[in-house]
Amino acid sequence: QVQLVESGGGLVQAGGSLRLSCAASGSIILIHGMGWYRQAPGKQRELVAGIISGGITNYADSVKGRFTISRDNAKNTVYLQMNDLKPEDTAVYYCNADATTFTMRGGYWGQGTQVTVSS
Repeated sequence: QVQLVESGGGLVQAGGSLRLSCAASGSIILIHGMGWYRQAPGKQRELVAGIISGGITNYADSVKGRFTISRDNAKNTVYLQMNDLKPEDTAVYYCNADATTFTMRGGYWGQGTQVTVSS
């Protein structure tokens, strides 16, 4: 089993910055990729940014140039640096990991962290 623990959410004014962290632990053999998703009230969960083995990244168009995803493989941790935040970035942000454990390969989710951007 894999546990993901997120931190770093909070309340910030428009134009401000936040850094989210997500640490993975458990019976992990290999993490193939990690990513951040978000879900605003009344909307579907959407991919914000992802990073796979080799450091290849992808971003939602709405956050390109403002958000940066990075990963510390030694710590099984992924980060999301969010700059120039906008009110429309307000959502619960979820960490996701595609990981292989001793028993299976699967997708795992964190509990979510709230990001609120005030105008």
